[in-house]
Amino acid sequence: MASPTGFIPVRFLLSASLFLLLLPSSLKKGYALKRIETSESRHHTVQVSSLLPASLCNPTTKGSNKKSSLKVVHRNGPCSQLSQDKANTPTLTQILYHDQSRVNSIHSRLAFNSGKTSLQDSQATIPAQSGSMLGSGNYIVTVGLGSPKRDLSLIFDTGSDLTWTQCQPCVKYCYKQREPTFDPSKSTTYSNISCNSASCSQLSSATGNSPGCSTSTCIYGIQYGDSSFSVGYFGQEKLTLTSTDVFDNFQFGCGQNNRGLFGGTAGLLGLGRDQLSIVSQTAKTYGKYFSYCLPSKTSSTGHLTFGKNGVPSTVKFTPLSVNSQGPSFYFIDITGISVGGRQLSISSSVFKTAGTIIDSGTVITRLPPAAYKALRTTFRQQMTKYPMAQPVSILDTCYDLSNYSTVTIPKISFFFSGNLKTDIDLSGTLYVVSASQICLPFAGNSDAADVGIFGNVQQKTLDVVYDVAGGKLGFGPGGCD
Repeated sequence: MASPTGFIPVRFLLSASLFLLLLPSSLKKGYALKRIETSESRHHTVQVSSLLPASLCNPTTKGSNKKSSLKVVHRNGPCSQLSQDKANTPTLTQILYHDQSRVNSIHSRLAFNSGKTSLQDSQATIPAQSGSMLGSGNYIVTVGLGSPKRDLSLIFDTGSDLTWTQCQPCVKYCYKQREPTFDPSKSTTYSNISCNSASCSQLSSATGNSPGCSTSTCIYGIQYGDSSFSVGYFGQEKLTLTSTDVFDNFQFGCGQNNRGLFGGTAGLLGLGRDQLSIVSQTAKTYGKYFSYCLPSKTSSTGHLTFGKNGVPSTVKFTPLSVNSQGPSFYFIDITGISVGGRQLSISSSVFKTAGTIIDSGTVITRLPPAAYKALRTTFRQQMTKYPMAQPVSILDTCYDLSNYSTVTIPKISFFFSGNLKTDIDLSGTLYVVSASQICLPFAGNSDAADVGIFGNVQQKTLDVVYDVAGGKLGFGPGGCD
């Protein structure tokens, strides 16, 4: 298991020789008005058996017929071809451990970009790529690369920019992946990008590292918060998303030295805001507009859709915040939270102190300490009829529901700027380890100055719509199941 504590100086520069040797070790005051709601709208009533994981894939058809759409699966669920290696399926404790590595990396990068950490200090305290986060990376899509097309399963990540995949001949090392490793020599449309190209210089912002050069070929390198990394040639190739959505000269990393916890995937699809992200590279076609829905269970499927096609009228928007601390991140403004129809008494200044990002790769939503304390206290007050269970890692509010056939759970809703209320699905309110250990999937940051993160568990079943060019983000209910 990779350690999340591998640090290197921020002034680290890649060179042709280093890419062959790179190793992890080097590497307001005011409160929102209370709302009157019916009992039905304040609680979920559900059979406990329905909460438990399913062993068979039950793909959804909702949203699957959208144009320019890819199927989204959980990489450890029965709908994923990658899940056949049961021995390497991570435990919840391991998932949360790596999730915290990602969160630490996000916090470190934003602290550095805001000037809260000096360059001198950063040499000892900033993760290797100062904010390139992987963590659990648990949702994947399949895209085609090359001519002839080769299908590759990639982690999709709104917190990363560079898209990369492992490539033959794996000069240094390639980890085990499910599909055959991409071989650029067998594609008629692959070409390397030169060191003196404008695209090569853009790698600095996309990866956090200055590019290197091998002969005349641009070299990229990226290391993640859990010390996973990929280094190799920067190239361009034909990218096939669907039978009608094909892009020539898509720029990506062709990894020759790759190690880490990528779970059998072939690499990563970067959905951040940088110029090299797939969002920017396909802007002429899709207008920097994409959406996704994450399924409620690992046994179901969701979708990742590019362009405005098929976005339902039920989607309502909140403005994306402008934040220079993390230009690749998607910042949003939380204004309040309710539990069981009860508005929590949280000063709006609590959320404004550090702000909040939405992130597809962080599992558990991280809240400012005061906000999490208020959420936990109210949730526990409304769950007193059920016996508590032992905590699991950072999840400190867990229940033993094994002696119940039906339970009533308070609904949790988030309020965002622009008068947007979003109800969290039941799957985003309870994280099921077993019937005897079902937990509230939120955690508090250790410091009020750390950015909040709206994680993927709370995004489940929602249509999450990114209108990047329009500067807004939308949520709609029932996006995939």
